[in-house]
Amino acid sequence: MDERQRYWSETARGLTPYVPGEQPKTGRFIKLNTNENPYPPSPRVLEAIAREVAGSLRLYPDPEMGLFKAAVAENFGVPVSGVFAGNGSDEVLAHAFLALLKHDRPLLFPDVTYSFYPVYCALYGISYQTVPLTEGFAIRVEDYRTPNGGVILPNPNAPTGCLLSPDEIDWLARNTPDSVVVIDEAYIDFGGESAIPLTARHKNLLVVQTLSKSRALAGLRVGFAVGDPDLIEALERVRNSFNSYPLDRLAIAGAAAALSDREHFDRIRSRIIKSREALAKGLSSLGFEVLPSAANFLFVRHRERPAKTLLAKLRERGILVRHFDRPRISEFLRITVGSEEECETLLSTLRTILAPADGPGE
Repeated sequence: MDERQRYWSETARGLTPYVPGEQPKTGRFIKLNTNENPYPPSPRVLEAIAREVAGSLRLYPDPEMGLFKAAVAENFGVPVSGVFAGNGSDEVLAHAFLALLKHDRPLLFPDVTYSFYPVYCALYGISYQTVPLTEGFAIRVEDYRTPNGGVILPNPNAPTGCLLSPDEIDWLARNTPDSVVVIDEAYIDFGGESAIPLTARHKNLLVVQTLSKSRALAGLRVGFAVGDPDLIEALERVRNSFNSYPLDRLAIAGAAAALSDREHFDRIRSRIIKSREALAKGLSSLGFEVLPSAANFLFVRHRERPAKTLLAKLRERGILVRHFDRPRISEFLRITVGSEEECETLLSTLRTILAPADGPGE
């Protein structure tokens, strides 16, 4: 045994933690590797946080997070009893894995998907099986109609960006009545239709969202789930056995304010969608295969140049993108849709890298 691990538990020794995208310590990089929003949050968020800072930081936050839950309920037309809140959607998902997805039969999720899912399974001792995406990297819901202890699907999928329709999710929830179906909608606002309305129809459906992406609040760490109150109760039991104050006062106030500003939300997501389509067209013209995306990122591979080579050359020039060295996708890069200026800089830089002077195959 490694002496450094002398006092570790067997669980800690057996874990392979999730590795997030690089967060550089200097400001010289254009960050297109972590799917952050390139635009600031609503001004209402800053105003709400400033008011909260003025006089209440000596007090614990509301453990029920009532202000934020009420904002979610109003925004989506659901009862407050059907809303759960947590410290980012990752924490919400973690609680869902333990409270709703840990059973004798294996949990099902795609073979190419959010790489935190197998980490949670290892942490909580959950058996799982991966279900292959189609040759075109799409999720086929019919493939999940097998005996299971639960199903979790990102929609749009990450890192591919491919989308499921509400009808497909409705079919899956209806045809797996004895298992919980979790739909992870971190990127749904950039081109999809949320499955939240379906939670009124299916007691086994839980929909998870985050304010990190479309609301530009990655720094506040706020996520939520919507589902039948019986599912929410299970999540609350786990939360209150782990951390009864997951959201601080600033996060509660800021998140509620963000949900109240629909005009700002629509404006910045429309801007990102427009940039995504322009970026996809530009990358295609440079010889990239670009998967259809309903997210704030594109999943692409060049028809001639290796992904690792492009990754390194972009980094040398101050641009960070994401690479996953895994089966089926090792030649793909995931590129966040940045501002209009950042996207144009990326395309201009790639034109230079891909110019014949660099030599074929570099």
